[in-house]
Amino acid sequence: MTHARCFALLLCGLLGAIPALAQAPATRKLPEHHAKAGVHCFNCHHEEKPTQKAVASDSCMACHGDYPAMKEVTKHLPVNPHDSHLGEISCTECHRQHQPPVVKCLECHKGKFKFTAK
Repeated sequence: MTHARCFALLLCGLLGAIPALAQAPATRKLPEHHAKAGVHCFNCHHEEKPTQKAVASDSCMACHGDYPAMKEVTKHLPVNPHDSHLGEISCTECHRQHQPPVVKCLECHKGKFKFTAK
């Protein structure tokens, strides 16, 4: 096999892998429950290929319900994070799909409450 042909095959292989590599990090970081449900980037970001566009709470609420519904779902917790004195904060303040979640309450109330965000 000639060097030119080897180079051409290698180049074709690399070019074919670029779309998979570009999607791999987002796919890898998407929580399993969303992946199993068939949720894709567009469902939340409302863009085919989002880069850093924030997700609006309306996108979350389309599947998970509005704040009153979430207050009801989490009412059994010792401290209800969806019934906060901060009001209705953006879902992504705590629930981050491509990064670990954050418990916003613990920014001020560190050590007072013990719970985790999913």
